[in-house]
This record gives sequence, structure tokens and C-alpha cells, in this order.
Amino acid sequence: MPDSAKTQAAFDLQQAHGLWLSRNTLAWAMPPDTRVRLHYSADANLAVTEQGVEGGASLVLQASGAVDGELARKFRHLSGMPTFRITGADLGKVPDILRQQFVLSARDTRGTLIAATGIQPAGVLDDIYYFDGSLGPDFHEDSGVLLPRLRLWAPTARLVRLHLFDHANTPVPARVLEMTRDADRGTWEIEGDPHWNRKYYLYEVTVYCRCSGRVECGLVTDPWSTSLSSDSQRSQIVHLEDTDLMPDGWQTLLKPPLKSPLDMAIYELHLRDFSIHDDSVPEPMRGKFGAFTQSASRGMHHLQQLAAAGLTHVHLLPVFDLSSIPEDPEKQMAVQEDLSQYPPDSPVQQERFEVVRRRDAFNWGYDPFHYNVPEGSYASHADGVSRILEFRQMVAALNRAGLRLVMDVVYNHTSDSLLGSYSVLDRIVPDYYHRLDSTGAIETSTCCANTATEHRMMEKLMLDSLRLWATAYRVDGFRFDLMGHHSRDNLLRARDMLHALTLEQDGVDGRSIYLYGEGWNFGEVANDARFDQASQANMGKGTGIGTFNDRLRDAVRGGSPFDTGTALVRHQGFINGLYTDPNSENSGSAGELAALLDSADRIRMGLAASLSGYEFHDGHGNLVRSAQLGGYTSQPQEVINYVEAHDNETLFDINQLKLPLGASPGDRLRVQNLGTSIVALAQGIPFFHAGQDMLRSKSGDKNSYDSGDWFNLLDFSYQDNGWGRGLPLETENRVNWPVIAPRLANPGLAVGPAEILAATAHFRELLRIRRDSDLFRLRTADEIRRQVTFHNTGPHQVPGLIVMGLRDSFSIQLVVLFNASRDEQRFTVAELVNRQFGLHPVQRLSVDPVVRRSSYSPADGCFCVPARTTAVFSAV
Repeated sequence: MPDSAKTQAAFDLQQAHGLWLSRNTLAWAMPPDTRVRLHYSADANLAVTEQGVEGGASLVLQASGAVDGELARKFRHLSGMPTFRITGADLGKVPDILRQQFVLSARDTRGTLIAATGIQPAGVLDDIYYFDGSLGPDFHEDSGVLLPRLRLWAPTARLVRLHLFDHANTPVPARVLEMTRDADRGTWEIEGDPHWNRKYYLYEVTVYCRCSGRVECGLVTDPWSTSLSSDSQRSQIVHLEDTDLMPDGWQTLLKPPLKSPLDMAIYELHLRDFSIHDDSVPEPMRGKFGAFTQSASRGMHHLQQLAAAGLTHVHLLPVFDLSSIPEDPEKQMAVQEDLSQYPPDSPVQQERFEVVRRRDAFNWGYDPFHYNVPEGSYASHADGVSRILEFRQMVAALNRAGLRLVMDVVYNHTSDSLLGSYSVLDRIVPDYYHRLDSTGAIETSTCCANTATEHRMMEKLMLDSLRLWATAYRVDGFRFDLMGHHSRDNLLRARDMLHALTLEQDGVDGRSIYLYGEGWNFGEVANDARFDQASQANMGKGTGIGTFNDRLRDAVRGGSPFDTGTALVRHQGFINGLYTDPNSENSGSAGELAALLDSADRIRMGLAASLSGYEFHDGHGNLVRSAQLGGYTSQPQEVINYVEAHDNETLFDINQLKLPLGASPGDRLRVQNLGTSIVALAQGIPFFHAGQDMLRSKSGDKNSYDSGDWFNLLDFSYQDNGWGRGLPLETENRVNWPVIAPRLANPGLAVGPAEILAATAHFRELLRIRRDSDLFRLRTADEIRRQVTFHNTGPHQVPGLIVMGLRDSFSIQLVVLFNASRDEQRFTVAELVNRQFGLHPVQRLSVDPVVRRSSYSPADGCFCVPARTTAVFSAV
């Protein structure tokens, strides 16, 4: 064996360059004339020596060409890699080998050992042991008695035993029971008696782990858990259909009406943000599921008003079981000091939060621990079933307020892996549930340990989880975090499974469940490297599944989410002064004009649902298809339009950086309203961040996922929008402090209750305008192509003005003017001469006196719209 440091990796058995693709086929990047052996050891004592791989037993593999055909379709990133086969009687040994340590060795034609490596087993486990039955705890009736059954998929385990506990904190199990292995399905199961309901359990799993090179025996929770103890220390056996777990009227709960996904308007909300600062909520319920049941609270009153205006869905950031929040209040840390005493640009506030933020009660929650259980820190009691009842009470309260619920789901990664303290999946089936690189290391492009939903049982975990949330908790939609890290087929199977649910059989109308997510294209799966991704490009081809529209977002805001420092100021956008009101970093140059015309084109594309086939005249006067500018959808329900979300700076904060310093609070209000109006009046599905309608600020924080309650303020008393609460956390924002600090210190940039209330009223007006006309909610691509038109296009257009006409079957019925300039604009639409138009009835009664000044002259078809204003005119 070579002993140079350079070649040591070729003989590292804890790496895994080999891949076991099916029962009889392995792939390894070795020359085809290499002599390859498969070694295995029940004692996990395989080792590489000068003589070769020693210990255990081995069998000879036959060179068999390369990965092609069906295997290449399944493992496209391995296409062409040499393959080696198990033949004859040796095939019968495969199931036993899979429960042992197994490695490959390779010798050249002279018999010299040239490599040895571990093996990635996901392909063969899918091939032999895919199981489509029930996993985790379930109940079945026997002679009128409900009996619990636990089933675990662990095909490589040597032994699985059940540790049954009477209570959440009982130090020792009441019983330790052997589970029965089904050798054909790779499952272990045990049936209990009725008294097991509400008891707690752990699995004791004995299994070989490549990461340690040992056979490990450890206690682990159930990945298919439906209830847990505090801090997820133990799983709990629960019959989810027990009547004491159902709120009053749960079985007959009626959903708010929804005819089409195009009627949706979504409000993205963090559960703790919603009520932690709301003193109209009883203190024990603040930051909890229960806050939504307080119909007289300020927060619920705000949601009720939005629902009455046209909001249809509340999207909650992750509310499944998380690893990032201590569930026991006694273990949670908090800043005790009054931080309001410090200046608005002080670093002290963030310094105080840095001390506690890893152990406080706040986190966005993109840290999955158990996918199928509500988060315990949001319940009145983390141990046991309170979280189940209270989650359902929240759903019922939102539905009765006229709102459906979307749940943010994070199946693309886990918060831990291998033998880590928050690891579950790897402790049961090592090397299966996560996506591995060519060396066998877990990919982490998402942020954490990437899961591999291209593997059938990881996909099953996702599908089972979605079904449970839809049926047991009546969730109405799902937003997929980093959806592009899943396959298109994953999402299509999820869609079809959910849409097949019926009121008669499942208690829910699955056809009304909507799916959308982040279709970003990056990481080891980028450009369909491993499968056809659930990316923007692939989901916009007739799937009916939505993806977030970054083209519209960036054109409206300016720059990109990756800007830092002075680039945040320099890259102005359509609404905040690009060319029309240059800031100190810009001059109103010809280049800025060209950038503005380009931004306007991308906004026009977004207003037409980013349909790839939509045609209009661009800023050069050319007739173009949206696809040439990045349009990617085939139907309007495939696009989620937004300019603000939990990620990145809020719209208010980005405008604070980009607007000229002399812009008044009133101007800042109008710019915010203009951005929101583009989203609200675009074809497709509008998405708004909670507080966007209240000029919400996070004091400039670009990534507030762990910035605590202080920087994530949401104030339904409308007194404080969150600006000037100190410099944002250094760990995420230090590079931007030089541009943020002087603005935080400038009192002229702050807004007050008057501006906040005006923004809130404006948002409700937009929702009413959208709801009241079907023309803002066109159902098909053909309708949009026929009925949405743009004026003021080409190289001689009025800069900063977008004019959109919406037709019925005969003529233009609505004209919308988005004036981003700091001056009043007049624009004539020749075909409307002598047609009668008036300001939309909602805007005629608007709380905004400026928009009420908008006018139209039928004699010459001329519209007049004030500065930084969106005006909607309707035919009369």
C-alpha cells in the first residue's frame, strides 16, 4: 500500500468513493481491467494493510461496463462511471452484507492494491427495501379496541429494541422490548396494548456507522414521530384522532372559500413575531399557537381586517419541531436590560443579543429536528399533546377569521447528521437519508446537512409528512424551502398525492392545497446535475406549482440580495430613485437611464406573470418575448410575486439605503406603497411579508434569523416600525455598518405612527382593488396574452412610468399607472380618446389625499398621476 500523504485518501475506509446502485451493481471510478472485491465484516474489523484489505470475508466483482440505461437515468451524475457486478450465488449474500461493514478494494493487473474505499448504499437500499406502508406510530382496531403499532424502517440495523417510558421524564424505561424484523421489507415492528397511548418511547438501534468505523448502539427518537417530549428527548405514542385533541367544531370546520390559486393573497408571518410584543394577548399565550385564538387581540384584529379586504392565506415560517429553540422556558435565556436607552445607531443592543441568541426563544426555525410534530416552544407545555391541540386550535381560529394556512416546510436539510446530538436519520440508517458527494461526505450547500429526496425513502418521509399536515392539521398549502434542491418529480408526486385527498375519505379537499417554493438553482444539484430540479425553469412548465419571482423583486428594489456596502446604496431600483432621483452614489447618467428602462421591462414582464411566451415592446422598441428577459412560467399560478420576505433587508430598510438622504418620511411611505402595489396588482400570486404593510424595519438587518425579538419587532399598535433599534447583529451585517450607521443616526429618516397607519390603510385598499376585479386575477396564459397590454414602452418612454391596460373581451376596462418618479406625470393613451374612465372607487375614497388628485381627460385620453403614486382607473 502506498504510504505517501498524497495517496492516503485512496485507502481511507471512512470515505466512500464506491456506490452500490442496485442489488447486483456497484460503481467505482476504477479502470475496467481492475480486479475489484467487495469486503464485509460483521465485527467491523476491516483494515487496509500492506497485504490488502484484511478482516472479514470478501467476494469477487465482475467488471460490467459503465453506468448507462436505467441506472444512468436514476444516477445521471454517475453516467459513464465503471460498474462492477455481484454474480451467481453471491447475490444471495447481499441482504446480510448490508447489515455489516462493507468496503471495496481494487488491484491492478499486477495484483498491486491501488485503492480501497467505503461504499454509499442508498441505491441498493432503494432497490431491495423500499417500503410503502405505514411507519412510525399508528393504530388499528381489533375487536373494537384500538391497538398501537410502531414500525421503523432500518434495513441495515443488526437489532432494534423499544424502550417504553411511562412519562416524559421517567429516568428509566418501564419496559425494554425486542422488535420483530421483517427481512423482506427492512422494517422492525411491535404491537402494543391500548395503555400504550400517550406513553413515551425511544428506539435502541444497533447498526454499523461508516462515520465512526464501528457498530454503534444508541437510543434515538422516531423520524416518523407524531408527538414528543420537551426538547424532543423522547417520542410519544399518540392517537391523533382522540377527541380530546380536537378543538370544538374541528370535524365540521369549514374552510374560507377559494375558487382558484389565482385568488390567493399570502401574508408571510413568523409565529413568535405575531404576538410576543402584543400586550393585548394574555402573557402566557404570547409567542405561542394560542395567540391566534385571541380574536380580540390587536394582532388578530389586524389579520381580520386584512381578510375582510382580500387576504386569503397566512404563511407561517417553520412551526414543525426545531432544534434551534430550547423548549423548556427555564432553559431559555433573554436580555434583561432595557435596550431602548441606547442610541439608534449603537452597537450595544446587538452585543447584548449576541450573548443570549443561541439560547433564547427566537429563531426563524429552518432547523428541522422532527418533520411531523408541531414545535414545542410554541405550545403552552412542550411535553406531550398540548402542541397538537393548540396547533389545531390555531388553524381553526385562522379559518374562522377568513384565512387559510400555509406551512413553511424544510425537507431539503436536517439540522444535524451522523452521530450529532440532534441527528435522527443517520442514527437509524447511516449513509442513506443525506446527499453525499463523491467522497461520501454529506453535501451542505443548503446551509446544513442536505437531504436526498431522490432516495425513495427520504421522499416517502417527505410525502408522509405532507399528508399528515394536510389531513391531521388541515394545512392548506406548503411553501418549500430551497425547493430547487428537490427534484421536479418529488414535487409532482407531492402535488398529485395532496390533490387526491377528498373530503369524503380524508376530511380535506386536496384540490385546494397549493404548493410553492424557492426554485433557486445552485449547489451540487445545479443545472439538473443529478435530476430535473424543482427549479424556476422546470416548475414553470405546466406544473401549477409556484416559484418566487426574483426578476420582479430585484427590478423593483434594485441590486441583488448579495450586494454589500456601498453597492447597497449605488444599486437603486425602479421605485427608489434609479435615474429619476439619484442618490449620492449616482448622477442620473445615461447608463442609469438604460438600467431603469431594463428594470421597467422586467417589471412589465412580472406584471404579466413572467409568462415565457408573453410579448411586448421593450425599452429598445423591439418586440420581445418575456423568455428573452428571464420569463419562465407557462401559467400564472406558477409565479409568486414579491418584493419583501423574511430573507434579506425589508423593503423599508432597503429603501432607507437607496433613497436620497433628503427624501422625507412621506416620500419613504410613498415609495414603500409603490413597491407593494406592483406586487398586489400583478398577474400571478401576490406574497407579502408581515409588516410590509406597516413599513416594517429590522434596523437594517439583512438576515434576522437569529436576531431575537428586539430586531424582529412586529408592532400591531402601529407605534414603532422597528427602525433605529441599534446596529444589526455584527455576525451578519458588519460589512454594511458603515452605510447603515449614519442612516440610523439620522432622525430625518424615521417614520412615525401617521406613516405606519397610512401604509396599513393603503395595503387594505390594494387588497380590495385586487379582490374586486377578476382582471387582476386572470386564470390562464392565453387570457393574459390577450388582455394585458402595456403603453409607454420603447426608447422614448417617460422614465419611471409604467402604464398597464387590462381588457375584457372587448376593450380596456382598467388602466394602472405606476409612477416611480418624483414628479407628476401625464400620459395619453390614444385608443381611449372619448372613452370615460374614473379613478377606481376604492381610490376615490382613499385615505391618501395624493392619489385622490389623479385624473383623466376623455377628450384627449390623458391620465395624470402624482409623483410616487400608483393610480387605478376603471371604465365608467
